[in-house]
Amino acid sequence: LTLELGGKSPYIVFDDADLDSAIEGLVDAIWFNQGQVCCAGSRLLVQEGIADRFYAKLRRRMDGLRIGDPLDKCIDIGAVVDPVQLQTITEMVAGAAGETYHARIPLPERGCFCPPTLITGLSPCGRWMQEEIFGPVLVGTTFRTPSEAVQLANNTRYGLAATVWSENLNLALDVAPKLAAGVVWVNATNLFDAAAGFGGVRESGFGREGGWEGLLAYTQPKTRTRPLKKIDAVPAPADASGDGLDRTAKLYIGGKQARPDGGYSRPVWSARAKLLGHMPLGNRKDIRNAVEAARGAAAWARSTGHLRAQILYYVGENLSARADEFASRIRDLTGATLNTARAEVETCISRLFTYAAWADKYDGAARGVPLRGIALAMNEPVGVIGAFAPDDAPLLGLVSVMAPAIAMGNRCVLVASEPYPLAATDFYQVLETSDVPAGVVNILTGVHAELAPHLAGHMDVDAVWSFSSSEMSGVIEREAAANIKRTWVNNARGRDWTGAAGEGREFLAAATEVKTIWVPYGE
Repeated sequence: LTLELGGKSPYIVFDDADLDSAIEGLVDAIWFNQGQVCCAGSRLLVQEGIADRFYAKLRRRMDGLRIGDPLDKCIDIGAVVDPVQLQTITEMVAGAAGETYHARIPLPERGCFCPPTLITGLSPCGRWMQEEIFGPVLVGTTFRTPSEAVQLANNTRYGLAATVWSENLNLALDVAPKLAAGVVWVNATNLFDAAAGFGGVRESGFGREGGWEGLLAYTQPKTRTRPLKKIDAVPAPADASGDGLDRTAKLYIGGKQARPDGGYSRPVWSARAKLLGHMPLGNRKDIRNAVEAARGAAAWARSTGHLRAQILYYVGENLSARADEFASRIRDLTGATLNTARAEVETCISRLFTYAAWADKYDGAARGVPLRGIALAMNEPVGVIGAFAPDDAPLLGLVSVMAPAIAMGNRCVLVASEPYPLAATDFYQVLETSDVPAGVVNILTGVHAELAPHLAGHMDVDAVWSFSSSEMSGVIEREAAANIKRTWVNNARGRDWTGAAGEGREFLAAATEVKTIWVPYGE
């Protein structure tokens, strides 16, 4: 499934832009198809120093537009789709709090015609700046600095397209990656080609149309899968005793060990009926705290691939130094042989090194598009990824989900294996000594089916992965629909985490969004 949905696309004009060209581009951006285009540049952000001059030029250009029968090739603007939409547009314009300017052009006597309209002086959080009007209505405001322009542009729940006008290419290419949009046009608008991906982020949808990335959503690797079977925790033996040291593990939130909000835990028994400790039972508040910590680690997304690679190498080296300890823990938890447990730890180390190598090599491409310019397909992190680790591989499953996500610059809220959680609570000791910034990796434990609705429904989570053996794929997909977040769920199919199916480009693609930046060149 791919979803290309609505948008409230920003059209940013800096004070060094070619104003006449920017206005012609704006005419195409907002009044093409009467503004009934998902990627219409309906939010004008113009730098304060040139705002009055730009608005004057724009009003003069609006007065020169021709409205009428769209079958007439001399006509610029036709009718909107139906009377209901015309009434919606009219009511929204009538209720606008700012200064409204209608183009001074005659309207046909019959038909659903709406004049080109400019509304200025609106609050950035107002309805007209936030909601898609889907008509020939442009709303505008001003900004002072490039950082303020980015802040205003991203102040929406949508993220389909954006336009940047500046003769300073350094400025344009500095701003473009900071915009929450799947497509950014520099000194142009409405450029499309089958070779370049088109699509959005946030509530503008997910997936891409066009480009190699446009094929990914409709393909899947040829791998053998097996039916998933629910793995339950080892039950307490009949002669269980409360003697001995009561060790209760902690959650790992914001780089610190934290007690669960509810204060509850459950015992974890080994396959040999030995009490190994207690697993904290996370709840909705713990998820909220973990997501908040992940959001606070946004600088990780801006770090270099080289830095992320070095930290992943460091994690792998520190895990290697404690390999025997982790192998013993896995053996006690699962009842596997020591050799099998050692093999799992060695695969974890190998996987960390693999994704460390990928961190600065899973890069973008320049698409061959038919214009004097280039379309850059840039891989960007998805954001905050919530993930339920597989139950059958207590350490390897956690590492296999975590490593590709943070290698690509994401922050994680990981829910450890439900029956064998203590391998994960041991692993955060490795993270603490490996220079992983606080909030980049957060580890919770608890009942997957209880945590799934809260993690999938959290509005600050950008994607949810589930490889759990619990039957909760439907719950995750349903809850994730609230803000159109991406989901990657097992749908009752398991995978061999020790083999090729447990790593590779499939994970890297799930951990990235492709942003297409169109850069025409030439005077």
